[in-house]
Amino acid sequence: MIRAYLFALDPIDQQADAMRSHCGAQRVAYNWCLARVLANWAQRSAEQTYGLTGEQLTPWIDTSAYSLRKAWNAAKEQVAPWWAENSKEAYASGCANLSTALGNRKAGRARMPRFKSKRRARLTCRFTTGAFGLGPDCRHIRLPVIGLVRTHESTRELTRHVEAGTARVRSVTLSFQRGRWHGSFSVELPDPVPTERTRGRVVGVDLGIKSLAVLSTGETVPNPRHLDLAQKALRRTQRACARRRGPDRRTRVEPSNRWRKSRARADRIHTRVANLRRDAIHQLTTRLVREFDVIAIEDLAVANMIRNRRLARRIADASWAEIRRQLTYKTQRTGAELIVADRWFASSKTCSGCGAAKAKLALSERTHACVECGIVLDRDVNAAINLAALAADRAQLVREQPEGTGVRRPLADAVGPPREEPPAQPHRREMVSR
Repeated sequence: MIRAYLFALDPIDQQADAMRSHCGAQRVAYNWCLARVLANWAQRSAEQTYGLTGEQLTPWIDTSAYSLRKAWNAAKEQVAPWWAENSKEAYASGCANLSTALGNRKAGRARMPRFKSKRRARLTCRFTTGAFGLGPDCRHIRLPVIGLVRTHESTRELTRHVEAGTARVRSVTLSFQRGRWHGSFSVELPDPVPTERTRGRVVGVDLGIKSLAVLSTGETVPNPRHLDLAQKALRRTQRACARRRGPDRRTRVEPSNRWRKSRARADRIHTRVANLRRDAIHQLTTRLVREFDVIAIEDLAVANMIRNRRLARRIADASWAEIRRQLTYKTQRTGAELIVADRWFASSKTCSGCGAAKAKLALSERTHACVECGIVLDRDVNAAINLAALAADRAQLVREQPEGTGVRRPLADAVGPPREEPPAQPHRREMVSR
């Protein structure tokens, strides 16, 4: 198992300058290799306009990481005479990143890579060889050329794994994000051995905006709305930025120091909101995985829902996709099961008591009243109970399949019933009484 350990760094001014230099070196190598590849492709296209074909054309350039790095080493004296100031791994990471980007473009997973801007590109650099790793204590890490860099938090957990021989550090990625320098260690760990779960504790989770999550047990997890609470301070700092002289690429006007300070205040607010949101989501998902054996959620089309300009900010602040991502990997590690209901599964329209489905249910109707059995429930609670019933049915179906028949499948791939014919589940009334 490959796992990442992210540590916030606290470098001194000289180390911060060296980090920026390494990230800039990675960008220079990336842009130089990309220009070489594009020049080769343009040359072949020009030769084809003259009627040249086959072996008459200029050979294709090799875009592997090894070939790009070899070409860079041959030309670095002329391209970057200052190359010795940084570690060779900075340039190697730029060549490797371009090779990966071109491979993704060839496979159809991404578009053609573009040149990295000096102002807008993210500062990042990866080290795979050399003197890098953890420091002599639990408060420092070691980077090539840069040296020992202090961390804001302890590296005790990773240090214990390395000293016990149960972890191997593969690489460390240096990056500047959220106003701080970070070091991310890629560590190879033994595959986790999840504990056997009885699958007796089932829960349905209905995600929302008014409440972050409503459980089938009746518990409601309130939405902290960190971004809304920070809007007053955020607007104040953004107005201050608007009143001061900012950067203008068209006229090449440099921003004033007062603008930089105001922009830094706004960035700190965004960073604090992101950290609070991430901590709340981790606490929620960890608690769900520990307390329940089977968890059912909906497959929400977040990218489509966020197009609603009236709800876009609150949907983004709720981070539904991040909740699903965390539940996915945490259930795999702990042995729990995650069921993702089909996107068209009528969890809100279906009665949790008798299984009757409504043709329409407006978003303004916050209470589900069934005309068949007369049960009245909160809309979100009703949806969560339906998800829990779906999880219980799927778990029972998997347990009843004999071993070795080849028909078992992961519960995370299970989908809900078609929306035209939602099956009736008589045992749901018992779940309501619980």
